[in-house]
Amino acid sequence: MTEKKRYYTEEHEWVEIIEGNTARVGITEHAQEQLGDIVFVDYTSDLQEVAVGDDIVTVESVKSVSDVYAPVSGTVTKQNEQLADAPETVNVSAMDQGWMIEMEISDPSELKHLMDEEAYQAFLAEEEA
Repeated sequence: MTEKKRYYTEEHEWVEIIEGNTARVGITEHAQEQLGDIVFVDYTSDLQEVAVGDDIVTVESVKSVSDVYAPVSGTVTKQNEQLADAPETVNVSAMDQGWMIEMEISDPSELKHLMDEEAYQAFLAEEEA
């Protein structure tokens, strides 16, 4: 089995290609830790085309409300409806079951502007220094 590659943004979102140009998007472990207990996940974007940087999800926690931005351009094809009933899933499994949307990426070359795992870990270390 081939390990899937994840890409990261400086806003602590991740995107993972799951098949072809279909990708899942969520927030990182670091982001969910910073937010604290997540109590509500709201989809600000319907199943439609989005551009890099568009608001796609609002995450409300006991500490704050944060927007999640589209890390790449494409069409949102699916929302993780499980999060409506169990938003705490993001706290428990941010990098797996807590994914937020699936999208069909329109321009895969945008991925090269994101960080790979190694670069993201270096970014985190620098940010926390």
